[in-house]
Amino acid sequence: MTTADAVRKRHKGSSNGARAGVKDHAEEPVQWGRAWEVDWFSLTGVILLLCFAPFIVFFFIMACDQYQCSISHPLLDLYNSEATLLTIWNRAPSFTWAAAKIYAIWVTFQVVLYMCVPDIMHKILPGYVGGVQEGARTPAGLINKYEVNGLQCWIITHVLWVANTQYFHWFSPTIIIDNWIPLLWCTNILGYAVSTLAFIKAYLFPTNPEDCKFTGNIFYNYMMGIEFNPRIGKWFDFKLFFNGRPGIVAWTLINLSYTAKQQELYGYVTNSMILVNVLQVSHVFFTITIDICHDHFGWYLGWGDCVWLPFLYTLQGLYLVYNPIQLSTPHAAGVLILGLVGYYIFRSTNHQKDLFRRTEGNCKIWGKKPTFIECSYRSADGGIHKSKLMTSGFWGVARHMNYTGDLMGSLAYCLACGGKHLLPYFYIVYMTILLVHRCIRDEHRCSNKYSKDWVRYTAAVPYRLLPNIF
Repeated sequence: MTTADAVRKRHKGSSNGARAGVKDHAEEPVQWGRAWEVDWFSLTGVILLLCFAPFIVFFFIMACDQYQCSISHPLLDLYNSEATLLTIWNRAPSFTWAAAKIYAIWVTFQVVLYMCVPDIMHKILPGYVGGVQEGARTPAGLINKYEVNGLQCWIITHVLWVANTQYFHWFSPTIIIDNWIPLLWCTNILGYAVSTLAFIKAYLFPTNPEDCKFTGNIFYNYMMGIEFNPRIGKWFDFKLFFNGRPGIVAWTLINLSYTAKQQELYGYVTNSMILVNVLQVSHVFFTITIDICHDHFGWYLGWGDCVWLPFLYTLQGLYLVYNPIQLSTPHAAGVLILGLVGYYIFRSTNHQKDLFRRTEGNCKIWGKKPTFIECSYRSADGGIHKSKLMTSGFWGVARHMNYTGDLMGSLAYCLACGGKHLLPYFYIVYMTILLVHRCIRDEHRCSNKYSKDWVRYTAAVPYRLLPNIF
């Protein structure tokens, strides 16, 4: 019997056991979490992403390197036969061992910080939740423990970066952008390697077989992942490490390298570059502490965190290296206000949820005791669990106000780049598609998980992202 067959058999058996023991609960097997079966629409999207996502990344980076960040000029050159795909490819820098050495040192350093430096920030910062923490309950009923030290690793990394720039001079602060396209090949190698390892591991030696999901389609399994929380040993969690490091911690270092390059090329740093750095630091400073709770680990996260995130989430800074823009004071102020308000909504919404969960509702949200819908759900091991869905604060305004704040911040990054080129605005288009899709996907999962209780919740909080609109 294969691992896939064994998991399906155990899943079916535990569900039957739950039905026998709890007559007042749903008769169907547990289905919340990632899908067991794949429709043709989803499969088509998966195959298109697997085929074209790497070329999308290359296209944007190449457009900046060869066409001053214009996305229309390379297409016009191809159309007018002034360039071919081969000539564009040949003009792009190739893999170098120098870039491989830089990237290997970077990833190794992040692994050491992740595995060997216990968190002390939760002892220093009031209200900060770090150290060893329990994650969310998985569909199989398991609760994993994590060493949450992302903020600490980010601080250590950036302190060393600044110290090097100001005092040690071990390497140039432009080292990242100077090796940008060779690093693209290195990140692809790691992204595909870790995705393939996670795929093979799920079949041969899964960490928690009960939380594996096999659809029977190799492309969907490879992209969306089979294992929920693949681990090596007790603490090296693929999802936590690759979501936070090396991608997100690198995000702000990449922006600093862009800033140094702008200073080197023009002798000054524009206020637009400063805005992008400040706003994205505000976002990353909180994001690095969060685990992706509901996704399985596959190519979507493995390759995405290694390649897509560091190369496409930083397009604004890259654009400003090639197109330095000094914004007017009103424009800069408007961008800053939009970004900070978005960050406030994003941060406050997540803080309210975290406070509500930690205190089990015994707290105050906006000066009042929070209201909530009490729900129950069943995990694959047959256990019945209780949960509370808050209907107060930002969670009473819309069901995903954290996504709304995130989109406001994303738009601010783009507006900091002016309006002459489309390339910097790819980010807001992508984030809108991503978060709307994630919103719908989350709600489908919650609907399956909570059933009638979810209907009561959506009646109490009828809007998803924008009050009275959507």
